[in-house]
Amino acid sequence: MNAIELHNVTRRFGHLTALRGVTLSIPEGQTFALFGPNGAGKSTLLRIIATLGRPSSGTVRIRDIDVRESPEQVRAHIGLISHQTLLYDDLTARENLTFYAKMYGLKNISHDVDEALSTVGLLDRYNDRVRGFSRGMKQRLAIARATLHQPEILLLDEPFTGLDTAARSLLANMIYNLRSKGRTILLVTHDLAQGLALANHFGILRLGELIYKSTTEAITETELRTLYENRVGNVAQSS
Repeated sequence: MNAIELHNVTRRFGHLTALRGVTLSIPEGQTFALFGPNGAGKSTLLRIIATLGRPSSGTVRIRDIDVRESPEQVRAHIGLISHQTLLYDDLTARENLTFYAKMYGLKNISHDVDEALSTVGLLDRYNDRVRGFSRGMKQRLAIARATLHQPEILLLDEPFTGLDTAARSLLANMIYNLRSKGRTILLVTHDLAQGLALANHFGILRLGELIYKSTTEAITETELRTLYENRVGNVAQSS
């Protein structure tokens, strides 16, 4: 079964076309890195998969569930880490995770929340309001939020941005651990080296089109960088 399946997905915003007929299948247990310059449509694609946006045309299925027809059912299978932490600043770390645990319908909430806080190194800050957390700490808590319900699919949108060295190492180790457990991971990143190290397949998105996809098995970082520069060319790196 494919964990993620997109067929001819297009997304328009007025006169702007952010995605142009993207077709992509990611089998269960695969880690797929999606590269591309700013404005290529990477975050738009991820938001559609995460049920936070809708395609203008085309179909998206998550574990054979149509995203348009059953978004709530899809959300039970996915965890999202993005630029937005999706945390509540006025709540404590534990209150945030307890809120999400109830949303996910978890049974042993206290145990699961404490275990998640411990995993990201924030158990000793459980009673502190998120408002006082550093960017790195908020991102760590966001990792705990996204993995609290043990999702089969993890969606990562530039997840290493703003993380300190310890948190970057923590997240990389968690990704490796989830891979070993057969989870499916879609990683959107500008960091070619990081994506190559974490993923077993990759694709390049340019001006809303998926212009290349392959395995990472037989390609070096230098070869990937050359391929990327040749394929992306002089596409503007702004917005």
